[in-house]
Amino acid sequence: MKELPEAKPGRSDPPVVRSELPGDPSPDSSGKVDRDLPWDNPRRFTVLKIAPTFFFADYGCHVRILEEIRVLQSMGHRAVLCTYPSGQDVEGVDARRAEYGPWHPGVKVGPARRKLYLDPLLLLKSSRVAAEVKPDIVHAHLHDGALIGYPVSQSRRAPLVFDFQGSMTSEMLAHGFLRRGNPLYHLWRFMEQTINRLPDAIITSTANGADLLVAKFGCHPSRVFTVADCVNTDTFVPRWAMDSSNGCADRLERLQRRLGVPLGYKLVVYVGLLQEYQGISQLLLAAQELAARHLDIHFLIMGYPGLERYQNMADSLGISNRVTFTGRVPYEQLPQYLALGDVAVSPKISETEGNGKLLNYMAAGLPTVVYDTPVNREILGDLGVYAHTGDPRSLAAELEAVLYDSRAARALGEQLRARAVSAFSWTRGGKLIEEIYHLIAKR
Repeated sequence: MKELPEAKPGRSDPPVVRSELPGDPSPDSSGKVDRDLPWDNPRRFTVLKIAPTFFFADYGCHVRILEEIRVLQSMGHRAVLCTYPSGQDVEGVDARRAEYGPWHPGVKVGPARRKLYLDPLLLLKSSRVAAEVKPDIVHAHLHDGALIGYPVSQSRRAPLVFDFQGSMTSEMLAHGFLRRGNPLYHLWRFMEQTINRLPDAIITSTANGADLLVAKFGCHPSRVFTVADCVNTDTFVPRWAMDSSNGCADRLERLQRRLGVPLGYKLVVYVGLLQEYQGISQLLLAAQELAARHLDIHFLIMGYPGLERYQNMADSLGISNRVTFTGRVPYEQLPQYLALGDVAVSPKISETEGNGKLLNYMAAGLPTVVYDTPVNREILGDLGVYAHTGDPRSLAAELEAVLYDSRAARALGEQLRARAVSAFSWTRGGKLIEEIYHLIAKR
């Protein structure tokens, strides 16, 4: 068993800001800027957000869109969201949905051919809404959102902000929508490079994404900013904080019984999409290895789609009695589900996408085991527990080390919680976004 990383008091590196904002001090040699974010500019913006996705659907990209809207509204800005026809309405979000085309699109995660007709419908809707609300800023999500947002921003003479979630072609490869040897790969890569050069500013969720845009796609550093994924640390709290409130312990125990998770077992929790690029097959292989050595470990796997596929895989591995699949968990209920866990895991393999679930784990005070990727290092720092990427045995070994050293695991969870509060709050993230708006409006 390996030793857990030492919990270092007070360590909380702030999110990185690549481009210099008004009033920024010069970055230190690491490129990081450590500063308070005073901004008392009375101007309030009307922001047209464009999200070519089936908002809201309880996963990472949508959570970021939702929390950005909420924090902008709390700061006095108006945010209007244009999105696809299908999806869950969220109270307090002014969502304007594109009209249905000749087919009912349903809801789908990741790239889909139906975007070929949904995106033109969204462009039409966004243009109409822009004419009505007269936005000061057009803030687009995902690459096709930036492509839709460009003519809208030009027609309204409003700056275009592109919220970059990861490489478009890399995501298409990860989802199996495209193969690297396919002749269309170079065409999509060229299109991605073209889209990346359209906005007035690009916001990335990781410094790794910012480096990719500058080094691989030729974006000018002055247009690239990093605003890390953030978390609502008032909503996501550790179990030891929940237990202090009346009846909360009983509610959590009832939830655990309802899910069929054995009481007294050590519980590993995962939340996110059930996709291969998220490493779900490797997680189940690690679960098989741990189940063969320990009788008191259970896995709670929360997410969708692909539920039946991975349930069948768990059956074939002989661990169906050690794994509970919940399916989709509503975002507002997620803090309670995470509070059941002893350790959290994210075996995500993607090198370019963010990994926002780690922020929820951290705020919940859960020691977190991940593969050793630049994005995970950026979020967790020295407090992450790192397995060799793509190695289920290494993943199992690191999970075992955390589960059977409860004292060190508790200390690590407390430090991760402190890091989430100090460095990844949406209050800070909202101020950074607001400063970017002011900067490009002046330009």
